[in-house]
Amino acid sequence: MFSPNFSQMDWSISWDESYLNAYKEVFRALCLIPILHYVIAFMVIWVVFLYNFLEFHFFQDFFSGFRGAPVALTFHPTSHIYHGVVSKCKILHGRYLATPWLSSPHFQTTFLNFFGNPPAFSYRRQLFHASDGGTIALDWLTSSDISRGAFEVNHTISKEDTTPLVVVIPGLTSDSTSSYIKHLAFGLAKHGWNVVVSNHRGLGGVSITSDCFYNAGWTEDARVVIDYLHHQYPKAPLFAIGTSIGANILVKYLGEDREKVPVAGAVAICSPWDLLIGDRFICRRLLQKLYDRALTIGLQGYAKLHEPRYSLLANWEGIRKSRSIRDFDNFATCLVGKFETVDTYYRRSTSTPYVLNVSVPLLCISALDDPVCTREAIPWDECRANKNIVLATIKHGGHLAFFEGITGSRLWWVRATDEFLGVLHSSSHMHKKKSRRHQSNHRLIRVLM
Repeated sequence: MFSPNFSQMDWSISWDESYLNAYKEVFRALCLIPILHYVIAFMVIWVVFLYNFLEFHFFQDFFSGFRGAPVALTFHPTSHIYHGVVSKCKILHGRYLATPWLSSPHFQTTFLNFFGNPPAFSYRRQLFHASDGGTIALDWLTSSDISRGAFEVNHTISKEDTTPLVVVIPGLTSDSTSSYIKHLAFGLAKHGWNVVVSNHRGLGGVSITSDCFYNAGWTEDARVVIDYLHHQYPKAPLFAIGTSIGANILVKYLGEDREKVPVAGAVAICSPWDLLIGDRFICRRLLQKLYDRALTIGLQGYAKLHEPRYSLLANWEGIRKSRSIRDFDNFATCLVGKFETVDTYYRRSTSTPYVLNVSVPLLCISALDDPVCTREAIPWDECRANKNIVLATIKHGGHLAFFEGITGSRLWWVRATDEFLGVLHSSSHMHKKKSRRHQSNHRLIRVLM
């Protein structure tokens, strides 16, 4: 018969009671700690979490003596652009220190979009009509506008003018009024150059006047505007700057037309490079999804401005319900641009395959902590293989921000761009276009603002 082992049972009960008593003692001890200490501990843990989640680098900057991070340059060993131009650029061989109270890529990017500290000035507008009937707003800021502080009535640039002219291609849903574009335009004009911002179709307060919309790989507008400006001002050295999606468009255009482009030099700022990689990246983490949603809202606002045409050419209900850039591209861009799938659109619009074909001096600037355009898409090998390209990467900076100084009133990349173009202009390394017959397939309307 079974006989219970009471001694073993007593030992187990005693062991359980000892554990229970230990837990009770721990609980009593914890209750003796003031609630304020728990609040402080929770706040410390929360601050540490936010510090890492938002990718702050203030303490890293502090312990390095606020020296900033060096600019890393990637180029071909025999690159004449590096040895003849970039080697003389002090800013590109220096360090970048972010504004201390903006020591996070997310703070930098958010501050740029909501505040930005842009300089105050007005543009003079010129409406450009392409052969398909589309309208492009060209917003001018000349060196004389800055020096005189006001516009003259009917002030125009002479056809014989030799002042360097810079064409700026903005980013996605950005136009000439965006903070970073105004920083760039003002800086270049103050340097003594003439600037024209080529706004994307439907932006800058201009209506869509054809069934053609811009997209991340649409280079035709850049091509016809640059050709027009070169034809109109043949003696003025022509440079081009693209930002974000505008940088992708610019690099793709330069690679498509190779030696035939009339551009003497170019700069690409925070390019997404590979749209497929960018699409996967922006859906990966919570913060990136927030950027994705914010950009989608901007695209929906753009579509709302031109609802009559979008409702005819695209899936308006799908546009209205879009929760991501990919959704918008599926219901709008692919239908308007006649792409079979979203991935097809991204593959055809990516600029990376064209990098090796670029024939003009090109400076590319990217932040390694860019929360929108990931470092994973940067074509390091292609940039290193092309003797016309110098790639500058900076550890911090966010997307199109790079604020510097205690007041955060300057953008580092604007100064770097200004210096690079200035040195290039004074060198013998500017690109000269191979002759091509100019085709006049557009007309102009001038409007003073």
